[in-house]
Amino acid sequence: MGRVMALDLGEKRIGVALSDPTRTIARPLVVLPRTSRRAVVEALRRLIAAHEVEAIVIGLPRSLSGAEGPQAQWVRREAEALARQLPVPVVWWDERLSTVTAATYRALRGARRRDPLDAEAAAVILQDYLEAQRAAAAGPELSSE
Repeated sequence: MGRVMALDLGEKRIGVALSDPTRTIARPLVVLPRTSRRAVVEALRRLIAAHEVEAIVIGLPRSLSGAEGPQAQWVRREAEALARQLPVPVVWWDERLSTVTAATYRALRGARRRDPLDAEAAAVILQDYLEAQRAAAAGPELSSE
């Protein structure tokens, strides 16, 4: 097993989160400014190498109904362009309400509100992905009947 990284792509910033080596816990890592695609790719490559990342999860912002609107289509195009330049596989993950969940966690902790939520939203996306992977690996629960 190795670390998994998650990205919360935005037009101005990219939130980055990282799992522990056992893929149990996700934590916010950094917020990258979106200056140019080249700079973003270089920063992500450095992070991938430094943390021995084996896969990247990119949050896809679907609507509550599950449909892909203009924002999801933009994220998909941006993520596909990044994926072609990164040395690890990229996985899509539904990120509905990740920013709202991150804001709720922040409020419960009493953290500063001025800091961007992007890395925390990426951590919410990644934690959801990690938990779904563990549940899928465990298989269906056995019935006692």
